[in-house]
Amino acid sequence: MRLSLSYFFDLLFSTPLLLVSTVLTLGVILVNGWTDAPNAIATCVSTRSLAPRPAIIMAAICNFAGVYIMMKLSPQVAMTIYNMVDFGDNTREATVALCAAMVSIVVWAVAAWRFGIPTSESHALIAGLSGAAIAMHGSADGINFGEWVKVIYGLVLSTVLGFFAGYLAVKATEGVCRNMDRRKTNGFFKNAQIVSAGAMAFMHGAQDGQKFIGVFMLGIFLANGQASVSGVKAPTWLMVLCSVIMALGTSIGGKKIIKSVGLDMVKLQTYQGFAADVGAAACLLLSTLTGIPVSTTHTKTTAIMGVGASKRLSAVKWSVVKEMVLAWVLTFPGCGLLGYLMAKLFILIFG
Repeated sequence: MRLSLSYFFDLLFSTPLLLVSTVLTLGVILVNGWTDAPNAIATCVSTRSLAPRPAIIMAAICNFAGVYIMMKLSPQVAMTIYNMVDFGDNTREATVALCAAMVSIVVWAVAAWRFGIPTSESHALIAGLSGAAIAMHGSADGINFGEWVKVIYGLVLSTVLGFFAGYLAVKATEGVCRNMDRRKTNGFFKNAQIVSAGAMAFMHGAQDGQKFIGVFMLGIFLANGQASVSGVKAPTWLMVLCSVIMALGTSIGGKKIIKSVGLDMVKLQTYQGFAADVGAAACLLLSTLTGIPVSTTHTKTTAIMGVGASKRLSAVKWSVVKEMVLAWVLTFPGCGLLGYLMAKLFILIFG
């Protein structure tokens, strides 16, 4: 099956279910843009290294580059998402269940955004898909635990490793610049943080872009009556579309998340923002190359915590952290249950 743009449009307007699936998937990508993507540029904006509008433009370009390059080099994250759940052989019901999962993800993410809490869109995606797959089978047979265990590895990478990567990055930066003139280093780190924020946006595309492209392609194949998407490469037009929709989402609603992550949790200096970006980007690169789906939100947030804790633990506003952790903990059972109930309801009505 060749996924040219013209073929997609022909299929889109001849298959109503695909049209619904496409609109909902784009909605999820849009929500990812205003809940997850702002984390990549939060520290860059909060330290005033870059204004919000050019930061969003940079994020859009780097997101696309991350999707395109990493899909060529290592599409393992997309394959993990493909193989993590099984919607069964009834492709019509499977497409309906996929649509239900997308609705549950949007509902969950918008509720979190309303309160300015940077939940993980990656974990909402995994939970929503898992809940819908369980609903399809009526049991855990819809889950491929050999692939799902990578989510657990991702939790460790994004939380523990993210924290220590931020801590070590800022300590190394302080050690290298200990005897330098602060005025000169400030100018350097202001420019360096733009580069590091670009690296974070690149890795956001490499991680989250792959996940949503995988779901988008799954919707196309299911609507076309094919249960498997193996052996098919993502077309460039789809990468561009995902990047543009993400950037649109960031421009619409990213300020709340930028404020929560970049301003409310820890007050960062320019070099500290640089260290947080470098530490988080390194963790994301490691996880992407190994095919582990991690949360860019968790990774960036815990890296910032590590930077703040490098001086003293009281530098981190733990009340803000507590709200974030609570949202993270609730995402898997909450969005998973929502995906399950939505799938049951959608199949009853539309199946």
